[in-house]
Amino acid sequence: MDVKISKFFDSIGSFFTGGDQIPWCDRDIIGGCEREVAEANDDKQKSESIMRLSWALVHSRQAEDVQRGIAMLEASLANSSPPLQQREKLYLLAVGYYRTGEYAKSRQILEQCLEIAPDWRQALGLKKTVEDRIAKDGVIGIGITATAVGLIAGGIAAALARKK
Repeated sequence: MDVKISKFFDSIGSFFTGGDQIPWCDRDIIGGCEREVAEANDDKQKSESIMRLSWALVHSRQAEDVQRGIAMLEASLANSSPPLQQREKLYLLAVGYYRTGEYAKSRQILEQCLEIAPDWRQALGLKKTVEDRIAKDGVIGIGITATAVGLIAGGIAAALARKK
């Protein structure tokens, strides 16, 4: 019985927090990636280091890091790159937009990513997470709206009852 109650409260908690399985990254890792970019000897090594830094930035808990990662990825998408690298950049960009709460933009980018690799499980998993989050936000929005309408109707009813 206690296990069922615990699962129930965990599901409610994950409903409101999002409960996604996307990893987080801390400032130490970002700092290490920044040093790696600065110390890169050739273009190939620098490009790989920039991809790792972009990954770390969009997985950060700090909004300014995520924004920086998004800007880096958007700038690098303009350069022509092989389809697999393009797929990775699009996926990381979708993670960044998910982290900033721009779920519709994240879903749009994931669809571009899935055009390149339709069966890529990681992108399919993130797309489901994004769509679940969009649905949850809709349910919460409907609940808030219904509560507001109820309060307004209650206020009007109380005011009318007071006049009589």
